[in-house]
Amino acid sequence: MDNDIRALRALAQTYFDAAYEMDADKFASIFHHSSSVTKLGDDGNVSVTPIETWLAAVRNVKAPQQLGLERRDEILSIDVVRELALLKLKFQIPPRYLTDVLLCLRVDGTWKIVQKVFTTETR
Repeated sequence: MDNDIRALRALAQTYFDAAYEMDADKFASIFHHSSSVTKLGDDGNVSVTPIETWLAAVRNVKAPQQLGLERRDEILSIDVVRELALLKLKFQIPPRYLTDVLLCLRVDGTWKIVQKVFTTETR
């Protein structure tokens, strides 16, 4: 269990680094190839985006690091049950403040994100 927590903390750190650098390849290294990203749209509809489509969009976003934006990352919780883990993360890309829930599975001995669900607050 301790090894799993350490591995999931490392995954979360990679995730935070990828978000700050807007590094699609770094994101791709921690997402399973069949994963997707889910959010509630401004229109109230749920949208589910395949990971490759989401990564393509990431490649066109200006990195918070390049913009000199303040970085604030926080792991809110990590829950592990055998090969299943749930990570709840909070970070910012001002003026957006995000809370992400990442569902992870241990695939061939390595933790991978299989589903990302998130909400954003704009301040």
